[in-house]
Amino acid sequence: MPDNKAFKYHYRYPHPAVTADCVIFGFDGENLNVLLVRRGLDPYKGCWALPGGFMRMDESAEECARRELLEETGLNTAYVRQLRAYSAPDRDPRERVVTVAFYALVSLADVRGGDDAAEAAWFGLDELPQLAFDHAQILADAIAELRRQIHFEPIGFELLPQEFTVRELQALYEAILNVKFDRRNFYKKMLHLGILTQISPINTSSRNREPFRFRFNLRQYGELKRNGFKLEF
Repeated sequence: MPDNKAFKYHYRYPHPAVTADCVIFGFDGENLNVLLVRRGLDPYKGCWALPGGFMRMDESAEECARRELLEETGLNTAYVRQLRAYSAPDRDPRERVVTVAFYALVSLADVRGGDDAAEAAWFGLDELPQLAFDHAQILADAIAELRRQIHFEPIGFELLPQEFTVRELQALYEAILNVKFDRRNFYKKMLHLGILTQISPINTSSRNREPFRFRFNLRQYGELKRNGFKLEF
């Protein structure tokens, strides 16, 4: 006979399942990309989807998201941020499932399929396939949040190499915001903010002069944020 005391706070009403899904962004130097996995199991077998899976009883939603990222793609990134929860009653044909969505920023890297993913691949935002479940809406919301957040955080720090040119930085901001900037004005604005640390070019000869390379000055950026800074374009 079960111990009634052990079930004292177990309530007799339906319990929805919980999943974590993650929108993974990467930048290829020209375009913003999102990592998708082709599902190896029903429902939506063979369809593309965001990496994700069911949350275990002993983990948080973020821990679930990080575990699924590693299992399904081989990626392990420190920049993972919670987006929002999605709880439409009919969003999953298997059962009543609530998902907590996250977005992650990574440098482009080789990925592998695993778990219930048949394969994984990067897609440009202008070449997306039809997505399973409500993942198209989750992706759209993640893009909107990334475009908002880029005004408050040095997003390029995660998406660019450790050292980069201003041209590469401009290309990243243009890809995220879907706009075109005047090259000279963008260069002046970024240098004026003091959030970039200049690094000498490798070759300084007049004939083979390379563009200056930079790193993000996170200390200066943090100081600007503490003083109510917002990056305007």
